[in-house]
Amino acid sequence: MGKGIRRGRVWGAVLVVGALLAGAGLYWFEPWKLWQDDRVSEALPAAPASPAAGGSAGTPAGGAGPQLLAQGTLISHEHTTTGTVKVLRLADGSLNLRLENLDTSNGPDLRVWLTDAPVKEGVAGWRVFDDGRYVSLGKLKGNKGDQNYAIPADVDPADYTSVTIWCDRFDVSFGAAPLTRT
Repeated sequence: MGKGIRRGRVWGAVLVVGALLAGAGLYWFEPWKLWQDDRVSEALPAAPASPAAGGSAGTPAGGAGPQLLAQGTLISHEHTTTGTVKVLRLADGSLNLRLENLDTSNGPDLRVWLTDAPVKEGVAGWRVFDDGRYVSLGKLKGNKGDQNYAIPADVDPADYTSVTIWCDRFDVSFGAAPLTRT
């Protein structure tokens, strides 16, 4: 076998391996999401009241809306992130976390977490949220807009001091908010 044939096979193998690595990298990092926005516009949650409680279907008894338990303002970490976070008790007693005017980058495997970690500014705050206790409320529905997340009944929001938009794939916070009790 000549040198030219061997060299051609080596370059062919290098190209195949390079293409496989490039494909895996694109799959893992999902860079196109940086240019795609997913806008969500969910209404403020309201638990339907039973007619026996004096309210009509879809309206809490006495017209009472959600009770604000805690709130905070998002700060940026790995990606520029703005908006507000509210912890609400609905008329039926269920708990809800609401993101309002959220604006962050889209990314792979983003989650909304309630955590007991302190919110730190800058790079120091990027990776602290999985060091202690946290509860995942689910995948981020969209990187822009207003959205609601149910807090499980067995979770006491008083045990958690912050919320983070967490990238589970790269273990980094896109942004976070300290919660202030009201």
